Amino acid sequence: MKKPFILIVLSLLLFSCKSENKNQEPDLIRGEFIYIDDAAVIKGADFIYGVELGDLTNELAKKIKPLQREEYDMVPVVIKGIIKDNPGEGWEEIVEIKEIIGVSEPTSELPTKINSSGHNHNHGDGHNHEGHNH
Repeated sequence: MKKPFILIVLSLLLFSCKSENKNQEPDLIRGEFIYIDDAAVIKGADFIYGVELGDLTNELAKKIKPLQREEYDMVPVVIKGIIKDNPGEGWEEIVEIKEIIGVSEPTSELPTKINSSGHNHNHGDGHNHEGHNH
């Protein structure tokens, strides 16, 4: 009589563990990643997630570094991660990176830079303009 009872209890425990793990299956996430000053973000077409800091986040940051054209350049990445509610401040949801699938070079053009100094006259026509102090 005890054996069937123990088997039923074990079956229920195994089933509940499996269903719990099933909810924690990593999602495939494609987006642009940036890591600055102990904060990381991944941005997709219709989402922005904070990224939980850890060993894989640091590894991903090292992989994108040589591909960044500037300090604040976001780099396309594909990861597997678990999306969670953020208990702290910042983004509503965060991603825990479980696997780095790939990293690719940024394809978009860099934003135009505006020189705030009024002293830089670059007319681009190659002519020497007399009367200007260049």
